[in-house]
Amino acid sequence: MGTLPEPFAAWFAGRRWRPRPHQLALLEAARAGRHALLVAPTGGGKTLAGFLPSLLDLHAEPREGLHTIYVSPLKALAVDIARNLTAPVAEMGLPIRIETRTGDTPQNRRARQREAPPNLLLTTPESLALLLTLPDAAQLFGGLRAVVVDEIHALAGTKRGDQLALGLARVSALAPAARRVGLSATVAHPDPLRAFLSPRARPEEVALVLGAGGAEPVLDLQLPEGRLPWGGHMGLASMPEVYRRIREAAVTIVFVNTRAQAELCFQALWRLNDDNLPIGLHHGSLTVEQRRKVEAAMASGRLRAVVATASLDLGIDWGAVDQVVQVGAPKGVARLLQRIGRANHRLEEPSKAVLVPANRFEVIECIAARQAIAAAELDGDPPRPGGLDVLCQHILACAVAGPFLPDELFAEVTGAAPYAALSRRDFDDALRFVEDGGYALRSYDRFRRLFRDAEGRVHVRGPAVARQLRMNLGTIVETPLLKVRLRGGPVLGEVEEWFVSTLVPGDCFIFAGQLLRFESLDALACTVTRGGEGEPRVPAYAGSRMPLTTWLASRVRAILSDPKAWGALPATVQEWLRLQQKASRLPPKDGLLVESFPRGGKWFLVAYCFEGRLAHQTLGMLVTKRMERLGMGPLGYLATDYVLVAWSAFEPTGVERLFEEDMLGEELEEWMAESSMLRRSFRNIATIAGLIEKHHPGAEKSGRQMTMNADLIYDVLRRHEPDHILLRATRQEAASGLTDVARIGLLLARARQGGILHVALPRVSPLAVPALIEEGREWVAGGAEDALLAEAAALVDEATEGAELFNETLAEVTDAIPARGDRDRPRRPRGKLDEARAKARGNARYVRNAPKGLGARR
Repeated sequence: MGTLPEPFAAWFAGRRWRPRPHQLALLEAARAGRHALLVAPTGGGKTLAGFLPSLLDLHAEPREGLHTIYVSPLKALAVDIARNLTAPVAEMGLPIRIETRTGDTPQNRRARQREAPPNLLLTTPESLALLLTLPDAAQLFGGLRAVVVDEIHALAGTKRGDQLALGLARVSALAPAARRVGLSATVAHPDPLRAFLSPRARPEEVALVLGAGGAEPVLDLQLPEGRLPWGGHMGLASMPEVYRRIREAAVTIVFVNTRAQAELCFQALWRLNDDNLPIGLHHGSLTVEQRRKVEAAMASGRLRAVVATASLDLGIDWGAVDQVVQVGAPKGVARLLQRIGRANHRLEEPSKAVLVPANRFEVIECIAARQAIAAAELDGDPPRPGGLDVLCQHILACAVAGPFLPDELFAEVTGAAPYAALSRRDFDDALRFVEDGGYALRSYDRFRRLFRDAEGRVHVRGPAVARQLRMNLGTIVETPLLKVRLRGGPVLGEVEEWFVSTLVPGDCFIFAGQLLRFESLDALACTVTRGGEGEPRVPAYAGSRMPLTTWLASRVRAILSDPKAWGALPATVQEWLRLQQKASRLPPKDGLLVESFPRGGKWFLVAYCFEGRLAHQTLGMLVTKRMERLGMGPLGYLATDYVLVAWSAFEPTGVERLFEEDMLGEELEEWMAESSMLRRSFRNIATIAGLIEKHHPGAEKSGRQMTMNADLIYDVLRRHEPDHILLRATRQEAASGLTDVARIGLLLARARQGGILHVALPRVSPLAVPALIEEGREWVAGGAEDALLAEAAALVDEATEGAELFNETLAEVTDAIPARGDRDRPRRPRGKLDEARAKARGNARYVRNAPKGLGARR
């Protein structure tokens, strides 16, 4: 205990604790004035390690003003850390003020924090960016000694991370002595994160501190009683088993992958809740008040379980949680470890988790993830370069804070790791856009936001520009949302505009854990009442599906291709794979298996790619375009996380031509140019860059208004300035994120190197059955077709050829897919093909989330 002074030594001793080696190592790094990245398991005291040097410094030299800023990716995490940090500070009698500042902080408290800043301020990237725009930012941050970035892996490589990196560069300009500390439990690539923390983007300047490993987690696999579902991703068939585990445990977090899935699982658990257990619901579309209520109830031990999405993934310290249930495949090892760490949250005790796969492919994914955790292997991609749209917003924010010289700002910006390779041309184009909109828009006065004085300093044009920036600051651009307001009562949360547009008065839907009846709609809210009749629907949210990581996909392929690895799989799945081996071939680890077979007067082509739904959706469009060019008459396609299925009028031959690497050239460019995807991407980029405003004093723009404005500007720029900085940013984002071109490139290269194995079959193969009963088809030229899979039992009979283990009943299997009468049939309107695709997606989106007994309303 000699390492720590009093009262810290006594506080540790009073709890029978000793400082952990990584806590002391971080303290030594701080004493040496070094930046540091701490990677330690959940429950290892990372947060205390991050704050300990600041607490010791403030104890030794008490002072007024801002000493340390803690940045969290979640508001809830900042609040939780403040609560957990306040107690030891009070117990040791330290004269230290701790406060939070997030989007939920009342205005009077914000004003007080400017006049009398706390010693420790816990905030988010958005609130930090807002503070840096204040005229007195230099005085506020001038005495700053430390910045602690928690869950840094969740920020680096995202637009919020880009914003934070630029904010840290500005902080370093205002407070050069401030050291940086990053905290994380799951880091696959430490050097890029060290560069993120370095003021000069140099990883060698940041000490890497590694914590000792904790107890190995205990992972169980839970399958439903009876037969394992063929398809679907909600996991509702296993809810009786999940409820039994909740009943047998003290406190459980049930993690799911989407908000729609959270609503459905919550409802399913409540229908089983004969014991009247207190079970909560937590996801990002609920109101702040509801989320805080659930968080407080969990912290105080008043809940037995909570169903949650990624809103509770990170860092919240609920030591009483004794098990985590993951419903649906985890999609990534690091993501699963993060969730598992919510159980026990203590280093010496094993975290207990249960994996609940929703279908047969997900069983293999869960086994692959469990093996990876046992081998202490992590996945994840290195952070990508910073977004140009975020740079544009930052340039304007810097001008709002005070005049600057472009050369000095360029030097500052390139000190941020995401922008270390930024070219001067891109910077100058971004600055020019913020000044007057660029060549094509310079004649419009509303786009003129900056001017230069005789010395070349850049100034903001007036207070109105500053006000608009602060109202629209941030990088989170959500699909247009509408509030859900209970008649005569509170706001329950928000749902997407497209979903409300499909409702008529009297329609019922499930939201916030309640059955609601839609009554009316105004500009910004829909009014509902409780209860209702008929089959309720469930709001789905665009972009809420998490992709299968590249690394985990490789492990899945390795298990599939090697019968020696099947011993860890349930008997049902092993038999399924043995049948595939007899009827066709197994997907290779390296290479690509493609099957083709006739069914229902059409030809089906199934490619076992295992590169995630997003990459498969883009590949599906490229493959069907090439099929059309080769005269195969493509009719449609569907993409899952595991396979791509396309169907056509004519037999596909020479399938190697469908997966040639050259399709990522002109064909990709042509498709992107004619699709609506670039327009959607441009709308988001233009919003972040400040070209389009969602918030305006006294007026809130609807999603429809924003889309119309974005489309008009997009057309003008394409016609008059095709190399505009925002169009370049749009193409960059489409290639890296929206289309997952990099993963498609890896797939096509793997297919070329390992070979494409085409197996022509007389009927559907066992592995193809789950794909053919998957929902969410994408329609291509030829218009809407009748449902191809009206009788799923026939598919099973064909694939298994009478095997007893797979002799499913018609009733069971048809439960797994929407029946012909329940499936919306999107009808293509006359006009652009993009409109047909958009309508097909819009009509089908809520159908894919319909559970058994709660089917989508026609």
